[in-house]
Amino acid sequence: MSSRERWTVYPLLFLAIGLAVRTAALPTVRFDTLSAGAVEADQLICREIVVTGTDGTVLVHVGRVVGGGGGRVEIKDAGGVDAIAIGTRPEGRDGGVERFDAQGRPIDDGPAETGTRSTQK
Repeated sequence: MSSRERWTVYPLLFLAIGLAVRTAALPTVRFDTLSAGAVEADQLICREIVVTGTDGTVLVHVGRVVGGGGGRVEIKDAGGVDAIAIGTRPEGRDGGVERFDAQGRPIDDGPAETGTRSTQK
């Protein structure tokens, strides 16, 4: 085999072996749960984000409003009690900021409250 042929055949051989190993090494199955120390991404596309404390208490919930509305962000205190929420109403495009007292009950500031809570508690 000449040097010219080697420069053509061997890179193609290594490419083929690399592709075969990659297919075997990287699973193509879908994971229900993935645990990682850190994830770095340029873009994250998902339906819901839940941030929890070390004890499992939900601290931040980003998701969709119950009843088909737009999005909603709920921020909770260390005990998991609602503190503030930002979102839209299920029946329209209007939205606002909703504040909660120490027991997690909405503080009525007038018509700007966001209405229905999201599904995660």
